[in-house]
This record gives sequence, structure tokens and C-alpha cells, in this order.
Amino acid sequence: MSEGLRWRQGGCHCGAVRFEVETPGVIEVEDCNCSMCARTGFLHIIVPKSRFRLLQGQDKLTSYTFNTGVARHMFCGVCGVKAFYVPRSNPDGYSVNLRCLDDPRGFDEVRIVNFDGRGDWEGQAQALAYKSKD
Repeated sequence: MSEGLRWRQGGCHCGAVRFEVETPGVIEVEDCNCSMCARTGFLHIIVPKSRFRLLQGQDKLTSYTFNTGVARHMFCGVCGVKAFYVPRSNPDGYSVNLRCLDDPRGFDEVRIVNFDGRGDWEGQAQALAYKSKD
């Protein structure tokens, strides 16, 4: 395990889909106002594939795509909750909903940053990608 990182578990509402995500104790999450995120209240923890593990429920996942078709929104086919998905801004990783972690308050610090996905998705995504390389 990398220094400062810890595996945290989460899942959908009914428990059919379970996952782990490796995060530091201080995280920044994006609160996007696009048509999808605004309706679901998704708070994005974006991680590379190597820091995400699906523990159970692959057979329960249903996926949905729209617009460019790059993002793969995955929902539990039992309860309908989207706990994570493959985001358009990071198609080689995952975005996990902070609110779907078993202990979403178990961080040293959570910084919530607004992401204008409705007005300037492209510009916001470029800024996020640039920032994550620092």
C-alpha cells in the first residue's frame, strides 16, 4: 500500500454491489452541476483503475451512456444506485460517489470543489486534468 493511502469500502443501497477505493486521508471531491450529477447528488472521488476494486455485484450492474458515449454510468440493477462509474474526464479510471462509502466522514479532510459541467465541461475537465498532474 502506498504511504498515506487507505482502502475504503462502499456500495449501493441494497448491498448487491460492493467496492473498495484507495484514497488519501485528505481528498478533494468535485460537485458537478451537469444534468446527470445534479439529479443524483454525486460527489466525485476520481481515482485510477489501480485504486479501485469491484468486490461483488458485477452481474447486478447496468450501464447507461449518453451524449459522447465515453462515460459509462453503472447502476445497481436491484436498487438503482450509482455508486461509481467510468467518467468522461478520466476514462482510464473511476469516479466514486463519496456518499456511497460506508464511512464518508472517515477522512481527515474533504474539500468540495464546484465543477461547472453544465456551462463549461471541457474547460473544467482540462483544468482538473492539469491540476491532478501537479
